[in-house]
Amino acid sequence: MGPQVEKWVLEPLRGLGSIALLAVEFFRSLLLHRPHTRDVVYQIYHIGVKSLSVVLVTGAFTGMVLCAQTFFQFHKVKMDTATLAVVSVSMCAELGPVLSALMVAGRVGAAMAAELGTMRVTEQIDALRTLATHPVDYLVVPRVLATTIALPLLTIGSITVGILAAFVVGTYLLGIDPVYAYNNMVQYTDPADLWQGLIKSVVFGHTLSMIGCYKGLTCKEGAEGVGRATTEAVVYASISILISNFFLTLLLVKLLN
Repeated sequence: MGPQVEKWVLEPLRGLGSIALLAVEFFRSLLLHRPHTRDVVYQIYHIGVKSLSVVLVTGAFTGMVLCAQTFFQFHKVKMDTATLAVVSVSMCAELGPVLSALMVAGRVGAAMAAELGTMRVTEQIDALRTLATHPVDYLVVPRVLATTIALPLLTIGSITVGILAAFVVGTYLLGIDPVYAYNNMVQYTDPADLWQGLIKSVVFGHTLSMIGCYKGLTCKEGAEGVGRATTEAVVYASISILISNFFLTLLLVKLLN
């Protein structure tokens, strides 16, 4: 078997299998050992509150750009008042959850891999084992649980700010009638669109944090190994978010509509 097959086929499959085993261990630990509330709250603050500004800025400018681009196209066929309805549906179902997850993957996924990777190369994780403390119980469960809770809340903030920013741009800068724009937005934005985005954000939060923890726990020795683990955590988490978004969209549209 050639080295290219080993690199491009077998290594990714081994990685997926190892992450699946870590996920099984996470759920086992969650069921058998009650996580420390203080650790989970600290991680929610570290992951959620400290990511809030980045996520809100991303949501606001995404909403404004989407509003402007949609308006310029719809204006050609005299459908100006439908602009904000498109922005609202897009932010709730797709752009809000996906962009929030990518921002959190870049900031938090990398930090998790670097933190756990440094603990691994300095043998702190081995020290935990000698103290009869399982690394998954102590290190993985609080981080994954906190990210799974925090990301839907960040997504709600991103959606809200994005729609409000688009409304301001649409009505004040582009001259869309606010009454018709608001009525169309309320009429064509279904609650299922928001549920779709929130369910996606739960899956994305669990996925990106699991990948970040896995890369940190399996980090190679030395500073180079920590750097590689950090980079791979962001890349793999981002790709996983984009691929899973496609399949989740197909599934959730069938289930919720």
